[in-house]
Amino acid sequence: MNNPEEEKSEEAKEKNTELPEITFEELSEKLQKAAKHVGWDSLMPVQQKAIPYLTTKKDVMIQARTGSGKTGAFLLPMLERLRPKKKYCQALILVPTRELAKQVEKEAKTICRDSGLKAVAVYGGVGYAEQIQAFKDGAQIVVGTPGRVLDHLIKRSFDLNRLEMLIFDEADRMLSMGFYPDMKEVQSHLPRHDVNTCMFSATFPVHVIRAANEFMVEPEFITLSSDHVHVTDTEHILYNVPSMEKERTLIRLIELENPHSAIIFCNTKRRVNYVATILKRYGYDADELSSDLSQNRRERVLGRVRDGSLRFLVATDVAARGIDIAALSHVIQYEPPDDMEAYIHRSGRTGRAGASGIAMTLVYAVEKRAMKQIGIRYKIEFDERDVPTHEDVAEIVAERSMVFLEASLRERDKLQTDRSLRFKALAQKLSEGEDELPIITMLLDDYYQKMQHKFVPKIESKPKKEKKPYKKKSGSNRRRGGRRPKRR
Repeated sequence: MNNPEEEKSEEAKEKNTELPEITFEELSEKLQKAAKHVGWDSLMPVQQKAIPYLTTKKDVMIQARTGSGKTGAFLLPMLERLRPKKKYCQALILVPTRELAKQVEKEAKTICRDSGLKAVAVYGGVGYAEQIQAFKDGAQIVVGTPGRVLDHLIKRSFDLNRLEMLIFDEADRMLSMGFYPDMKEVQSHLPRHDVNTCMFSATFPVHVIRAANEFMVEPEFITLSSDHVHVTDTEHILYNVPSMEKERTLIRLIELENPHSAIIFCNTKRRVNYVATILKRYGYDADELSSDLSQNRRERVLGRVRDGSLRFLVATDVAARGIDIAALSHVIQYEPPDDMEAYIHRSGRTGRAGASGIAMTLVYAVEKRAMKQIGIRYKIEFDERDVPTHEDVAEIVAERSMVFLEASLRERDKLQTDRSLRFKALAQKLSEGEDELPIITMLLDDYYQKMQHKFVPKIESKPKKEKKPYKKKSGSNRRRGGRRPKRR
C-alpha cells in the first residue's frame, strides 16, 4: 500500500502548472550582460525552466544534476530581486560541502560583479573572523554549509530577519551528509514573512520530498530527466568492480551514498547471509531475508521493514516478493539477476509514487554482457562508473564527521563544556605526537560509527499538525521552526 505522503507528492506533480520557459533573448539587458561575464550566450535547459519561477517568487523543487547550469539558474534572478544598497543578508544558499560553497561563491562574484551585490562563502574548518567581517561589510548573498551557517546564527554574526530567497543546492547530498538537524535549526531562524524557497537535487527520493514539504508550501516540481526507461524516476548505475572486491566496493558505496534505506539483492541464500554478516560486522543496521529463516525470525524482520526501523535489508528475489518499503531510496544489486526480468522488479522498488531513486549494480567484467542485454531489452541507459577509491571515501567520511562533531559541540550545555576542559591538555598532547595518532583515529572511528545512524534523516511521514499548513493562512504568524504561510 502506498504512503499517503507519497500519493500527495505524486498528485502535486501531476496537477502542477509549469510556467513558460524563458530564452536568453527574453532576459533583461542586465541579466544578459551578467550571463556573458561567465561566457554564456544562451541558457541551459535548467535555467530556461527555473528562472521564471524564481523571478515570480514561486516555491519550486527542481531535479537537476551537477554540471547542468543550476547555479546560474538561481544566481541570475538574484540580480533582479536583491537590493545592492541594503547591506544585510537577502539570499541564503545552503550547500553540502565547503568545495561547493567556494565554487558557488566564485560564480556569484563573477555574475554579480557589476551589480554592487556581495557574496560570501561560510563553511567549517576555517576561522570565523574573515566570514564575520564579510557580514559586517554587508554581504547580501550568503553561501554556506548548514552547520557553519547555524554557528553564525547562534553567535548572532548575522541574521535572516530580512531574507528574501532561500536556496537548497544538492539537497539529496545535504541530507546524506547528515545536515537534516542543522537544516531544521536554520529554519527556526527564518523570518515571519514569506521567503521564496527553491530546492535543487539530482534525485528526489521520498525522504527528500518530505524534507522539501517541511520547508516549502505546495511547491511546483520540475524535472529535467528523460522518460526513456521503465522506471522513469530511477537512476541506473553500473559499477565496474575489480576481481574479488565486491564486498569492499559495497561498503565504500554505502559510505559515500549514506542511503536513507536500501534493499541489497543477492542471487543465493548463502550470499545473502554472507553480505548481511559483513554489513552487521561493519556496524550497519542490516538484516537478511531468505527462505532459510524460521517463521518467527522472518516475521521479526518483516515487522522492522514495515515500520521503517530497518535501514538495510539483504534478500533474494523470492524472499523479497510482495514486500513494499515506502521510503526506499536505493536498490543495490550485489550481482546481476539470473533472470533479465528480475532487474525490472528489483529496480522498480525505488523511484515510486512520484519519488525518484537510485538502482546500483556491482558487476565484474564477465557480468557486463548480461547487463548490456538488459539495457537493450528494456531500453535502459546505464551510467557506467568506476569504483570509488579509498581516498574518495576518506574525504567524504572526514567531512561528514566534522558535521557530526560540530553538531554535537553545539548541543553541549555550559556544564558539559566546563567538564570537557579536563581533557584539554591531553587532547593537545595527543594531537602533537605521531605515536598517539592510532588513539585519535580509534576515537574518531568509534564516534563516527555511533553517530552516523543518528544523523540519517528520520523525516516524519506524517508531519505534526502545527508544521503542516498546506493551505493558505490568513495571518503571517507561524510557530518557531514551523513552515511559512503561502504568499498571497
